[in-house]
Amino acid sequence: MGEKTSSDTGILPEGFPVIITHLPYEDDARTLSESPAGLIAENLLKAKEIALNDSRVPEQLRNYLQKALDVALGLDPYLEAMATSKRKTSADHGPEDAGGTETRVRLQEEQTSGSLNGKLVNQEGQIFRMFVHLIRARKILLIGKLKGYSILAVAEELPDDGKIFACAEAPYPGVNSQEAFDYSSDGRKISMQVGPMDETLEALHAEDEHFDIVFIDADQRNAVNHYSFVMDNHLLRMDGVICVENTLMKGQVYLENIADENVLAVRKLNTVINSDPRVEQIILPVQSGLSIIRRNPAPPDCNITESEVVRDDVFWGYNRRCILDRLRLDGKVAYVTGGGQGIGRAFAHALGEAGAKVAVVDLVLAKAEAVACELSLKGIKSIALAADVSKPEDVQRVVDAIVARWGTVHIACNNAGINMNSASEDTSLEEWDKTFNVNLRGLFLCCQAAGRIMLNQGYGKIINTASMASLIVPHPQKQLAYNASKAGVVKLTQTLGTEWIDRGVKVNCISPGIVDTPLIRSKDLQPLVRRWLEDIPAGRLARATDLQAAVVYLASEASDYMTGHNLVIEGGQSLW
Repeated sequence: MGEKTSSDTGILPEGFPVIITHLPYEDDARTLSESPAGLIAENLLKAKEIALNDSRVPEQLRNYLQKALDVALGLDPYLEAMATSKRKTSADHGPEDAGGTETRVRLQEEQTSGSLNGKLVNQEGQIFRMFVHLIRARKILLIGKLKGYSILAVAEELPDDGKIFACAEAPYPGVNSQEAFDYSSDGRKISMQVGPMDETLEALHAEDEHFDIVFIDADQRNAVNHYSFVMDNHLLRMDGVICVENTLMKGQVYLENIADENVLAVRKLNTVINSDPRVEQIILPVQSGLSIIRRNPAPPDCNITESEVVRDDVFWGYNRRCILDRLRLDGKVAYVTGGGQGIGRAFAHALGEAGAKVAVVDLVLAKAEAVACELSLKGIKSIALAADVSKPEDVQRVVDAIVARWGTVHIACNNAGINMNSASEDTSLEEWDKTFNVNLRGLFLCCQAAGRIMLNQGYGKIINTASMASLIVPHPQKQLAYNASKAGVVKLTQTLGTEWIDRGVKVNCISPGIVDTPLIRSKDLQPLVRRWLEDIPAGRLARATDLQAAVVYLASEASDYMTGHNLVIEGGQSLW
């Protein structure tokens, strides 16, 4: 084959190769017709050869044929080239695998797949991986064989407790073999079920399994049965997605006068899915077609066997929003004091991941900037601000800066605090004042400054960080000022919560137990940690991540009826 660049066509980026035919058609047919675009290119190629051999064909028509051919031939390679390829960079699978499992897998894929065909299937695999990421999938069911793309690469996208159930009539070869799975650290996420697929699906149903994604790439004649079984037996969770490969059959599925039984089977499958009121589908023209199917949460015309269904807010979701949507913070503006480390850093990440813009506030600007940089890497809009919350002018400056940047404040996460240990008889007035100035005075100033904005707009969520020390006297450490200040935080929260709820502002607090931090891991504190563990029914210290769901809940509309509450998260320590 020859190559032609965008300087000739004016369509693709400069230097991007477009394969065109200057050799007999038979030499090129082997690499075409793997997709609708390839089938179009194949027919355009024939038309062009006829035109070149017929002097009666106008030059203008030949030029149009060439332009159409350039577009058809360039589409699939361009889509493949523009699909970002993720590679593992660590070598964690033994000295002989110095490039990491993904490198080994990629080399084997390139050896076992045709170059064009392999690239196209990899593009489809990249789409599959994107869905895994977008819906935060944890459990995947593969029915058939994910040809040309490594299941290990998909497994990499899953969390550590993720699982892939791959069922096929025969073992997967090459990169998708059990040997490859055993060799990889991600392979433990994959469970191969070899044998009649109907029996495997029945077994999964008997075990009450359900999946975030179901990928069907089986014999076309059986695909409709697999789809029906998945839907009829609730193997797909409510927000799950079904992906079906090869649903365009190289463009043949929508052509007339086709007698091939595989094409007719796929045509039936597409029609069955399209007429199923339980789902909606789209077909992506990727390679030979990729159908994306999602469940309708409550199709109004579906047949329900129950004699009566109460279709109220519980059924539809409040304001037609399901519970997970109600936990979203999209469009909200939040700040977190003490956000440069520890619990505050965890709160900033949680609020941002839920959709909020986040102002990270800390006494040390460099710490706030470091966390803001972390958030920006995740696509979260954030700013870093420095403030001493015990100073009213600093607090007001922070609030003014947030309003100037984003227009308002919806969520105030008042987390900044200090702890200075001393025996009560030795506690100085300086220690007492410093502790209360940050832990209680500073928190009050933040509540007041943010609260004025929230009261004016008729909506707001204030979340204060108290402590398990507000409920009990933690021991054996001595921390009179800290304990008393945190008890004050709870009472302040209760008071504001009752005063402001009828004006749209809810005020709650979180009381963590002892949180595992780098400081606590020091050798000097190990004897103290062992003593604390004796008093914790959970048998471990709290992690900052143990608190993240609580702050999102209290910041969201899902907690709109909660105010003045002290949410205790301490592994049961306050109960002993």
